[in-house]
Amino acid sequence: MKIIAALVTASINKPVSTTIGLLILFMLSAMTVVAEQLPPPSATTEYSKEGADTCLQCHDQDSKFPVLAIFNSPHGNKNTKHGPFSSAGLQCETCHGAAAAHTVKRLRKGQVRAAMISFKTKDVISNDEKNQLCLACHQATTTRHWLGSVHQSNDLACTDCHQIHISDDPILNKAQQLEQCGQCHTKEKVANHSVFSHPLTSGQMGCTDCHSPHDANNNQLLVSDSVNETCYQCHAEKRGPFLWEHEPVTDNCLNCHRPHGSNQAALLTQRAPYLCQNCHNSDGHPSFSYGSDDAQGQQASAFLLGRSCANCHAKIHGSNHPSGYKFQR
Repeated sequence: MKIIAALVTASINKPVSTTIGLLILFMLSAMTVVAEQLPPPSATTEYSKEGADTCLQCHDQDSKFPVLAIFNSPHGNKNTKHGPFSSAGLQCETCHGAAAAHTVKRLRKGQVRAAMISFKTKDVISNDEKNQLCLACHQATTTRHWLGSVHQSNDLACTDCHQIHISDDPILNKAQQLEQCGQCHTKEKVANHSVFSHPLTSGQMGCTDCHSPHDANNNQLLVSDSVNETCYQCHAEKRGPFLWEHEPVTDNCLNCHRPHGSNQAALLTQRAPYLCQNCHNSDGHPSFSYGSDDAQGQQASAFLLGRSCANCHAKIHGSNHPSGYKFQR
């Protein structure tokens, strides 16, 4: 307030240009004050003298937080270009911040060890600040648009999904992705244990075959621009274009299918003919179930019993036959 009063007093009877200059000076001064009030990125200001050798005196394989497995990963490889342990790296403190105060060997009675960036839920820095430490090196195509993505907007930290101090990060293994992602996406995890599902539980597919967790052009974080384009990566025969197209198919595969799992064959949302009758009126059309007594000549027919629409309309995704407007051929 004293600064504002001084500037107002100084601007009285001054030219307009002088007043504008004083206001700009005030704004810059205010920004400086705010910057000085922001908390530092780390709890300490000095780096340890021995680097990782200091850390490993406590964090060996028998400690509560073992870290030696990191040396079997790219992060602990000295030959990794621009890595934490490269010739120009700061080793552990590249990610955990300057930790000289944290590495004090002897503490006085009642003294608490100085905090450092731990990448835990309660940390000395925010999730966004932790993520910026990762993005300082990981600015690849898959993470370039992390800012503004669904996971970033929900205050997710990189370490909520990734594990660093181990040889192999589980989230990078397709066989373990369902378990990792399912910690938050519980409905999708449960759906994959339905009678019919994509082979995620066997490890033949992973969540990242369809989803791009770091960024995408859609709310579902799909690897392609739309649901259909994502499905066509494997189901190319359904792409078309067809001479006769089925509107629900070209609109969205999710109109009829549940991609994460279903108790109906072909991952359908409902059993036929009920699914089809959501759009197609059954009046005047033989779309109801019949028994063997209704078969002509008292002979059961696979096209009559069960009465699935797809028994006759086999080309339901589209047809290129000149007479296939009813998707029968």
